[in-house]
Amino acid sequence: MTGSGRVLVIDDEEDIGEFIAIAARHLGLQCTATTDASTLPALLTPDVSLIVLDLMMPEMDGIEALRLLSELKCKAGIVLMSGISKRVLETAEKLANALGLFVVGHLAKPFQLAELEEFLKKHSVPESATAVSASQAPGVPVSDEGLRIALDRNEFVLHYQPQIDIATGAVIGVEALSRWQHPELGLIQPDNFIARMEAVGLIDDLGWLVANHALAEVKQFEDKNNVLPRLSLNASVQSFRNLKFPDKFAALLKKHHLPADGVILEITESGLIHELSRTLDVLARLRVKGMRLSIDDFGTGYAMMQQLINIPATELKIDRAFVMNMHLNSSDRIMVEKSIDIGHDMGMKVIAEGVETEQQLGMLRRSGCDAAQGFLFSRPLPPKDLVAWLEAYHSRLNGHA
Repeated sequence: MTGSGRVLVIDDEEDIGEFIAIAARHLGLQCTATTDASTLPALLTPDVSLIVLDLMMPEMDGIEALRLLSELKCKAGIVLMSGISKRVLETAEKLANALGLFVVGHLAKPFQLAELEEFLKKHSVPESATAVSASQAPGVPVSDEGLRIALDRNEFVLHYQPQIDIATGAVIGVEALSRWQHPELGLIQPDNFIARMEAVGLIDDLGWLVANHALAEVKQFEDKNNVLPRLSLNASVQSFRNLKFPDKFAALLKKHHLPADGVILEITESGLIHELSRTLDVLARLRVKGMRLSIDDFGTGYAMMQQLINIPATELKIDRAFVMNMHLNSSDRIMVEKSIDIGHDMGMKVIAEGVETEQQLGMLRRSGCDAAQGFLFSRPLPPKDLVAWLEAYHSRLNGHA
């Protein structure tokens, strides 16, 4: 841990700051403590990787300090500390997230040394903060014409993320995720082009390209018993309003000699209910034809309960925003647990996205969640890399490693 980053402590009680500084130095970490949050502009240097922030301070309080950290574009991990109620800590975390900050946990006063050391060891150089920073980097400039050319030239490729049965550990599915393989800029992530393609009316073209690629490539992922993992595809809201979509997609399945129940179409838009009759027509016909439907990012849409009532879904996917904080935030934990209960009560399988730690996986297992997807198992991988990952994973699962 030596030299891996500097810890900054902001607490109006000098003895608390000194106690944390001693613990940090014992672990080989540099540490600076201050009782005045207004000194943050001078103290927040690039080597600061973890900030321990007390919310209750007499001059500039912790909430004001969070606002200042946001203005300073802070990328360090933040531990929120206070003796006030846990709900206030959780609300402060939601504010921090809204401000683009990265909260790694809470310390409720009085705290134990072991609890403090756990944060210091784990988050002195927070990998997730680095990932957040990268994802918030300035977007890649793309033109409407550039997107059209990319479609014509077939420059979009797929990466696949495995989905794991929590009870058995078996790989039960893969989700296809689009990437733009730009000839000059390299691999471009979907955050840089999906919204623009929706705005200019190209999203359906991308959807059909993705479906064609995925249905052709999924055959590589057969296990030794010739069983294919189920394939999850994101379909656009326009597709679910197109009365010809079920027949066109069924024809595509037939072309690739794949069964309808091997595909799950993921529904993400709450806007589906704005053209309810057309949407229900399409969704019902997809189910009649044997295809399965998944409600994606459950819990984030204003009409999520309306979706549950209207959509004949077979699967519910809990949004990663709740899963990633469920072990730190009681509100997120309750949201996850209730989502699992609701999904099961309505006859659906439940899958959790964004699973990154064994602790999260254990909580999901105890809550009865069916499947999990996230960096704990694998990042999204190109087809060739996923084949190698599957071989290694199955070998470990069967005790051959």
